[in-house]
Amino acid sequence: MKTTVRSKYTSVTSDDRTIHLLSRRSFTNMSSFASRPALILGSSSPYRRELLSRLRIPFEVAVPDIDEAPLPGEAPEATALRLSQRKAEAIAARHPGALVIGSDQVCTLDGAQIGKPGSHDKALAQLQMMRGKLITFHSALCLLDSRTGQAQTADVQTRATFRDLSDAELDAYLRLETPYDCAGSAKAEGLGIALLARVESDDPTALIGLPLIALTGMLRAAGYPILGA
Repeated sequence: MKTTVRSKYTSVTSDDRTIHLLSRRSFTNMSSFASRPALILGSSSPYRRELLSRLRIPFEVAVPDIDEAPLPGEAPEATALRLSQRKAEAIAARHPGALVIGSDQVCTLDGAQIGKPGSHDKALAQLQMMRGKLITFHSALCLLDSRTGQAQTADVQTRATFRDLSDAELDAYLRLETPYDCAGSAKAEGLGIALLARVESDDPTALIGLPLIALTGMLRAAGYPILGA
């Protein structure tokens, strides 16, 4: 008999990672997951954790410690793909035998990278530069099977057209949302959706930071189908 509970996961903290395991009662048949390798999300992002929890599969979270600066002359998509794989590799080195998810997002305007602002003033300057413009988000994904060393990668692009908003509106948004840890200051899963006039993507979850359509395909290819069997 299927039993469903509303709580998504419980959390435990260990010496090198925070573990988020979905409640056993959330599954129709937990035995179908018992024989599969551990699944680890290599990310410190709460947004990616929330997205992965939507799949209702057990997973752990480990924070990679890598230099995320782009290389000189590196194309935005190359940066995103390289960092997503580096994150997965860093976690796989600590957890042999696991399937590791690495992800990174790079925001670009006319091919130039726009990073995380880190402060109100820098975020306001970003949004002033981006208003009325078409911005491309590169949401890179890597699924690394540490049992075999095989890595699947993808760059899922989202094209977002920003509204031409006033300085007062942009300032109000920033004070309400404080998206200073988001690339391009656009927290689309929250109030940042009001900044956007149009979004084009093959995956609606890519803009938030973890492309679930690509990920579920990768998991299936790695022998970890999330719908059982």
